[in-house]
Formats: sequence, structure tokens, C-alpha cells
Amino acid sequence: MHILLVEDDKKAARLLAQGLQEEGFEVVVAHSGEEALAHLGSAFDVAIFDRMLPGIDGLTLCQRVRQAQVQWPILMLTARDALGEKVEGLHAGVDDYLAKPFAFEELLARLHALLRRPSQLQVMHLQLADLRIDLLAHEVLRDGQRLDLTQKEYAVLVLLVRHAGNVVSRQQLAEQVWHADLIAIDNLIDVHIKNLRRKIDTEGRPAMIETLRGQGFCIRRQGQQ
Repeated sequence: MHILLVEDDKKAARLLAQGLQEEGFEVVVAHSGEEALAHLGSAFDVAIFDRMLPGIDGLTLCQRVRQAQVQWPILMLTARDALGEKVEGLHAGVDDYLAKPFAFEELLARLHALLRRPSQLQVMHLQLADLRIDLLAHEVLRDGQRLDLTQKEYAVLVLLVRHAGNVVSRQQLAEQVWHADLIAIDNLIDVHIKNLRRKIDTEGRPAMIETLRGQGFCIRRQGQQ
């Protein structure tokens, strides 16, 4: 099960993510609403938002998520157990509230309750020319043909397509795909890019992934120079 955890307190986020991982969850951590919005194209089974985020707060973040027609179940963490705030959040699309401080066992119970609800997720995909990525099935098609990608190759491709037209740095790949420092996995990035090119490129057509020396990698949008 995949969880998006949005918490600006880095120590609290680290401890909470560690506890969830020990329970078998895969956790992606964002420390701001802006970071969380970068994951709108990803398929999560549930999301945990802190109410008091800097910049885009938890309530506004929830509204943005729902406006984008993304139907992750959302659990809101709040330090204020006020009825009015809960009602406002429920109208914004929050599925459940948990007041701080809380027992980790109660958090798990609420997450499992949300996960038992019938899924409202709609099929989501990314499309770039004849490349189609089904974000729920984790399936990639090029010109109608299914591509056999590893988990990391898939994650690299999704990141590049989501930022199509823009450069994705090696540091971004290291942090968002491997959750590691660049120095530790620098060579792995080249290996995965090489394997991706071999799988997604077709003979007689330009390479889809472009290397920009000293900057990173880019997938051009159709017609873009």
C-alpha cells in the first residue's frame, strides 16, 4: 500500500514514515503543500495531510487535490479538535480527522478503515504522443505495445513525462526515485536511462529521452525544440 505523507515537521515526518514502513506501507514524504501537488499524477492508496502546513495549508491542499479530480482517501492531522474546523474540512474533501497528539495504533486503525472503503479512484494516466502511462496499473504502452519496465525504470519514466518539456536533474532523480543522495547512486541513473532508452525508443525515430550535459534529462513535448 502506498501512502503520501505531507508533514512540514521533518522529525515528526521521519518518525511517522518509519513507523508506517515497519507496518509494511510504502511511504512518500512531502514537507509542504507545494511538494505534495507535484505528486498529483501518482497513485496513492491513502494520503495523510497535516492541517498547519506553511504556504499551502492542509485544507487548501485538500481542495486543490479534489479540484484535480484526484480521489485519494485523505486523513487530516490537526492540533485543533474543533467541530467547525472538522466540518469545513469534510466539505473540502477530507475523509477523516485525527487530533494531535495521537496514539500510533489509532492512526493505523483509521488508515485501515479508509483503505477498507470502496475505491473511488478513477483511471489516471499520462499521455505524451504515442506513449501512455497508466498510473493505477503501472503499465506503459508505446504505440499500443506494452513495455516491460522494472519498478525503477517506471518511476524514472513517470518523473520525466510529468516534467515533459523541462529538465529533470540527476539530483531530482536521486531524491524522488531512489530517495538517496546523488553521490550514492549516480552510476545507477545512467544504467536506468540507458535501459529505458533501449525499451521505449523505436527504430527510425528520434530518441525520446534527451541528455543535457551538466543539467540532466528531458523528454521534449511534440513540436518542442
